[in-house]
Amino acid sequence: MIDLTKFRDPKLIKKIVSDLQKWEKPTKIMEVCGSHTMAIGHWGIRKLLPDNISLISGPGCPVCVTPSSLIDELVKLENVTIATFGDVIRVPGKDETLEHARARGLDVKIVYSPLEALELSKEKETIFVGIGFETTVPGIAQTILMAKKQQLNNFSVFPAFKLVPPALEALLSADDIKLDGFLLPGHVSVIIGSESYMLLPEKYGIGGVVSGFEPLDILSAIKIITEQVKSCKPAIVNEYNRVVNIVGNKNAQKVIDAVLEVEDALWRGIGWIPNSGLGIREEFKEFDASKKYNIKLKEEEGNTGCKCADVLKGIIIPPECPLFEKTCNPAHPIGPCMVSSEGSCAAYYRYER
Repeated sequence: MIDLTKFRDPKLIKKIVSDLQKWEKPTKIMEVCGSHTMAIGHWGIRKLLPDNISLISGPGCPVCVTPSSLIDELVKLENVTIATFGDVIRVPGKDETLEHARARGLDVKIVYSPLEALELSKEKETIFVGIGFETTVPGIAQTILMAKKQQLNNFSVFPAFKLVPPALEALLSADDIKLDGFLLPGHVSVIIGSESYMLLPEKYGIGGVVSGFEPLDILSAIKIITEQVKSCKPAIVNEYNRVVNIVGNKNAQKVIDAVLEVEDALWRGIGWIPNSGLGIREEFKEFDASKKYNIKLKEEEGNTGCKCADVLKGIIIPPECPLFEKTCNPAHPIGPCMVSSEGSCAAYYRYER
């Protein structure tokens, strides 16, 4: 076991904070991962930084980028069990959530693993809502392999998976916001490896640091980014090398490639991003809920006043949304950024008010 206390050493934290307080250039750093957003709030990192270093959140919360049209399609289904991770049941569709649909009789069950959904399918037709980034995908892909081996045709997965590197490229290709560096996700990078982000400095001239979630991890990563900005030498640095390596987890990648293939994906609030998702391969089509139930996603219509889309793209911070804390809060979320435990709005509501 790794002794994490050394990553919370007050003397080392004070030294890095002292160095960062001397930084004078306005610098915008995006933390991509929702777990980083929560860790930054939990450790009070923003309060330790000078005003000219801005930490803004990106689209790194899988619940937050789940399209509302997926919820709209799921609540129409009958005579099936919909199995999902907990936060998804509160994601708002156009008219209702899965939680509301469950109250009127839809069979919705919260599971902690796709294997639980596989067991449910032995009793009743079951759809597992497959959301998540590269971190959660291998386990779901392995479950599909198990379903095929066991010939459990009552089981299917709706593939709403998202890939991080194409999303970063989409953000950098837009004109909405200019960034100086990325705090790159730790969990995702365990699977895909730090080399997956090389397009950032090579194509866009922006560096990034793969970081852990302890105070020294995050502060060290921020300092490295400021040093890159100062030297005008963007690069990808792996600060989280106690867990992440260059090439990632090859066994996990092999399972993903066996079952899934890259395709365009719809991101809530952002739209369609080319090659940013994973669909189920033709040879496993009997386990593809999108084909089995003819579920097609479409971009959101209407406007509730929620600015979650701008939060996900880093254009604004949550308190700048007119609904934040007033009509939108964890007890009554208007948008998905307030629903998820890793959502930016939920993090700001809990730690930054």
